[in-house]
Amino acid sequence: MIETAVLFILSLALITKGADWFIESAVIISEKSGIPKIIIGATIVSFATTAPEFAVSATAAYIGHVEMTVGNAVGSAICNTGVALGSIIAIKAIPVDLHSFTRKSGFMFLSALTLVALTLDGTLSSLDGVILLLIFVAFLYYNYRLQRAIFDGDEDTTERTPLMEMKKEILFFVLGALLVVGGSRILVNSGITIAEWLGVPEMIIALTLVALGTSLPEIITAISATRKGHQDISLGNILGANTMDIALILGASSQITPLKILPQSLAYDFPAMLVIMALLIIFGITKKRLDRWEGAVIVIAYLAYLAGLFTYFI
Repeated sequence: MIETAVLFILSLALITKGADWFIESAVIISEKSGIPKIIIGATIVSFATTAPEFAVSATAAYIGHVEMTVGNAVGSAICNTGVALGSIIAIKAIPVDLHSFTRKSGFMFLSALTLVALTLDGTLSSLDGVILLLIFVAFLYYNYRLQRAIFDGDEDTTERTPLMEMKKEILFFVLGALLVVGGSRILVNSGITIAEWLGVPEMIIALTLVALGTSLPEIITAISATRKGHQDISLGNILGANTMDIALILGASSQITPLKILPQSLAYDFPAMLVIMALLIIFGITKKRLDRWEGAVIVIAYLAYLAGLFTYFI
């Protein structure tokens, strides 16, 4: 078990460092390409920070541990909102661009509602996954249109650096991706072993320990961006990452193998996810800002979810 614990910690270190390189190089490449920060937050950074969840869930689906697949994706969406976003709002209030926020949060909530509707029969089939992937494609198309609108309105933002002049950034982008994928495989295997050793259901480990581990890039990125005054990246990143956790990760994983949905997910995890997301949306649109006390409420809601999880399902 000491060896397993060391491997688990090592995998988190590999994922965190890999995601750090992945994120930094993605942001530099994007900025040199002339893409606005809000677009970077909602797409490029979200892709980068969601890479651990994608790698872990896809790997778990490939080796037949679908509970880990579902638990990690859903748990990460809950953790992203409850821990990452809730914490930074509690530290510093965030102003909200109502137009952008309503649309990006709308995609997030639509993904969650669609997931619930598609899995009422206890399975997320390949066809169900295609529907989720279509939502993801629509999300990408929206951001593409938004990017085009910004570029068309301001010619100065279209200054771009050729990719051939960004060899260092591209190298770290690839190295970061490799570390994330390798670390994810170790994380899945060690997480399964820990669950068996503790006698805790694999779903619980996936929803908590694994989800928190794979959400570290989002948490670190959100805190770092907020400290530097880039709240637009933090908010856009979390909304984009949550949409990807559900629509992209579960949609793609269901193409590997049909995903069995446990009664616990339908009765507890999915409703908790919807409630925490709804709190964020309601708080964001009511006063066009997210106040510190509202961040505290979101964090408390997440802690209440954890308390119920360990009280009723272990």
